[in-house]
Amino acid sequence: MVILPSPQQLRYLLALAEWRHFGRAASACAVTQSTLSAGILALERQLDVSLLDREVGKRVVFTLLGEEVIRRARVALEALEAISHVAQASREPMTGPMRLGVIPTIGPFILPRLIPLIREWFPQIRLIITEDMTERLLEKLTTGRLDVILLAMPCICEGLETVPLWRDPFVLAVPKSDALAKLPSVPLERLTEEPMVLLEDGHCLREQTVAVCRQGRDWGGSELESAHTASSLHTLVRMVGEGLGIGLLPGLAVDSGILEGTGVITRPVTGGPAWRTIGLGWRMRSPRTEDFRALAHTLKKLAPAEAEAALREDPVEV
Repeated sequence: MVILPSPQQLRYLLALAEWRHFGRAASACAVTQSTLSAGILALERQLDVSLLDREVGKRVVFTLLGEEVIRRARVALEALEAISHVAQASREPMTGPMRLGVIPTIGPFILPRLIPLIREWFPQIRLIITEDMTERLLEKLTTGRLDVILLAMPCICEGLETVPLWRDPFVLAVPKSDALAKLPSVPLERLTEEPMVLLEDGHCLREQTVAVCRQGRDWGGSELESAHTASSLHTLVRMVGEGLGIGLLPGLAVDSGILEGTGVITRPVTGGPAWRTIGLGWRMRSPRTEDFRALAHTLKKLAPAEAEAALREDPVEV
């Protein structure tokens, strides 16, 4: 009879694959480093293979076979967890822990309203929230460390089922003293005539901003390299207020009061589509799909009336 790896051994392996450090992986698994190391070694002996390349010093490097075992371990653990989730969901829908991921350009502006809403409508749900950039949230979702994510679309969401919630328009942030502030609205082609402040690489809002600007005219690599960069929307607003450039802000952030006391005002943008879509995504064929659809239906209550109406008239393609 084949002796199969234990779920705990697979968890140790996946934690080490994520952290690439024995101490941090052990902390993530709430065990000692020696326990995790012994578990990995026992797995190698059980499989009679080398999963780690131990000829590279202290760095954690997996062999090619080790990388393949990691990939299959993710699938195996997800399948095992799905068994428990199916049973729980059939007994008690919308109960228990729900691990929600949210991106930084949405989280600070929606969580103060989202959390009370979930508590009101689904008191048996225990939200566990992780804020991170889209790419890392997607990786955590596909590897089973998150259940569902709140994200901005369009995005590369292969393997996910997504539901658009509402359209979030972009507005142009400018200093009160800027010439553009005197206009009732700003044409797209004017955006690339001014210095720009962008979020740093990794934020999906950066790519969405560039896509909006390129509707006005070709906005190439040199402009991107010369743009100021910020790590957050709050920093971006401060940089605009100091006259370093102009920037696009999502309406969600503006409605939450991000401009208060900054000397920055906004103007609508005309001449082409200028918005993102707030959406909810989860793994296809998740055993909790019906829970997530119910959650999506409830989260639409957070949408401004005009934003949800716009989405119904012209649904986003995902």
